Amino acid sequence: MVDAALKLHTRPGPGLLESVYELVLARELEQRGLIVERQKPVSFDFDGLHFNDAFRVDLLVEGCVFVELKSVETLAPVHSKQLLIYLRLLNLPVGLLINFGAATLKDGLHRIVNNDRPSLSASPRLRVSQKPEPPR
Repeated sequence: MVDAALKLHTRPGPGLLESVYELVLARELEQRGLIVERQKPVSFDFDGLHFNDAFRVDLLVEGCVFVELKSVETLAPVHSKQLLIYLRLLNLPVGLLINFGAATLKDGLHRIVNNDRPSLSASPRLRVSQKPEPPR
């Protein structure tokens, strides 16, 4: 994934809209044989309330890596916090925050790890609505 993002960052480079990077990166990853979902809606429950389609995943790769894309000059601290809460809601272990607006991909690439898996330690009031798995 990172090499696909590097290719995109160097050609055409910074300055395009986030939606353009999303479309091109998704296509590049699909051409490499990966399953990519774009703008996947996510619903969750919190404190007895249901939030239907509360947010959308920019890219979900192979059902296990959340990729949040930005195209801004400088990331704000809230961007990584936002990705972390999304990882917790989806019970995913890792996500990539990629800022195509940074001067280099090295400056714009951040790996966010969910060390606090919801099924183990998050508040029971905050859960993603998921279909129960069939018995094995």
